[in-house]
Amino acid sequence: MHVPDYNKPEAPGLAMNFDNSVSLYHIVAADDTFEQAAQDVVALLREAQDRYPDWPRVFYLDILGHADEQGRLDEDFVEFQQEFFFSVMAPFLTAFELPLTGGLVNPDPQRNDVPDRLRIGDG
Repeated sequence: MHVPDYNKPEAPGLAMNFDNSVSLYHIVAADDTFEQAAQDVVALLREAQDRYPDWPRVFYLDILGHADEQGRLDEDFVEFQQEFFFSVMAPFLTAFELPLTGGLVNPDPQRNDVPDRLRIGDG
């Protein structure tokens, strides 16, 4: 199993690493909705697969705003990390770093059959 040892890129987007792996970095803005954030991270994942087919992927996520007075993330972005990211994104990654969990390595092989788009809800 590939266990990456990298630091978060300096800027959002894609960054090639020295060992033919790619880092994906996304910042959820304070005014982003759950759906917008989900669409954005899936689009970045799709771009990584298109530009660097089947390379090991490490995803870094930061979330700005979306917190209460005590600094705790609001329910939507706790769910975004615990439910959406783990069930939708994690299978397509080798490792990832989230505000709630820190860094985690996917114990299963990374999937490379990345969907072309994300469909949320009935529309």
